[in-house]
Amino acid sequence: MAPKTIGILTSGGDCAGLNAVIRSVVHRADHYGWRVLGIRDGTMGLLDRPLRYADLDLAAVDGTMMRLGGTILGTTNKGNPFAFPMPGGRGVKDRSPEIIAGVRELGLDAVIGIGGDGSFAILRRLAQQGRIPLVGVPKTIDNDIGLTETSVGFDTAVAVATEALDRLQPTGASHARVMVLEVMGRDAGHIALHAGIAGGADVILLPEIPYTLEKVAQKIETLRRQGRNSALVVVSEAVRTLEGKLLKVEYRGGARRLGGIGQYMGNLIADATGAETRVTVLGHVQRGSPPSAQDRLIGTAFGVHAVDLIAEHKFDRMVAWQNRRVVDVPLADAIQRYQAVDINSGLVRTARALGICLGD
Repeated sequence: MAPKTIGILTSGGDCAGLNAVIRSVVHRADHYGWRVLGIRDGTMGLLDRPLRYADLDLAAVDGTMMRLGGTILGTTNKGNPFAFPMPGGRGVKDRSPEIIAGVRELGLDAVIGIGGDGSFAILRRLAQQGRIPLVGVPKTIDNDIGLTETSVGFDTAVAVATEALDRLQPTGASHARVMVLEVMGRDAGHIALHAGIAGGADVILLPEIPYTLEKVAQKIETLRRQGRNSALVVVSEAVRTLEGKLLKVEYRGGARRLGGIGQYMGNLIADATGAETRVTVLGHVQRGSPPSAQDRLIGTAFGVHAVDLIAEHKFDRMVAWQNRRVVDVPLADAIQRYQAVDINSGLVRTARALGICLGD
């Protein structure tokens, strides 16, 4: 087999476990005698001139790096290359040919893209346009990519949210308060559901299940009658207001991100029940943690399989976790099959069986 040069990049939001993927790709590529180039800051490293990349060998990927959160290569969730915003508000420009030229300049025989559904859609379009052999590795704390049971970063995010509930419960009980925890997840409620069950939440509100304030207040009153002086409420960031509005926070520079539903629910609960409420918003704390053992294992297995797919000349595929093993699926199918919480799933039934209020 002729020596190859493969590129690897991380795109979209960061999460824990990305470095485990990078490390395993380098190790597996070394088995084949291949060179690995790490592209800096996602596709931005291929847009800039000179190109920004790192030559990754075994010395660069020791065991320390898989313990680190984030990505040693950097990432970005801005600047769609097909509609790249130009400086000074001068509209947008299609800069995809520059990225394809960057791939050619580096002599890449294949690219491994670590991303979510949005990143995959862009990378796949670039690959088709430039005839670039592409393999995808799924990562997102939201766990909303189709055809895989889990994605890199999800388990760590759930662990962080669960630990937050472990810490909020005793302080809530000490002060007779309702503790509201707002977690990430974008349009999917997987983090809220998993952490809520694991952390002993009394109320879990998901974007997939409409709620009423009456049901939430009723649950808290029931707890009072049972002798409880506090409650734990988990709210996914994409839960809407009673009027159906999606709350967002605007940051300096004009970027708008989901946020604010936790405080909204805290105020509603206080007004409806008379309870003293406190709100905690985890935000990026869920992304930046050192990866859990599972995310290290999943990321490592994904990286090895991604390199093996290149060796087998199988492209336009995404590695996935199904039935306790690594498989690969068509990348297009994974992008199209958005995976929200199934309201009839075993975990939803488990929550209901435990008496957890889902707001409906």
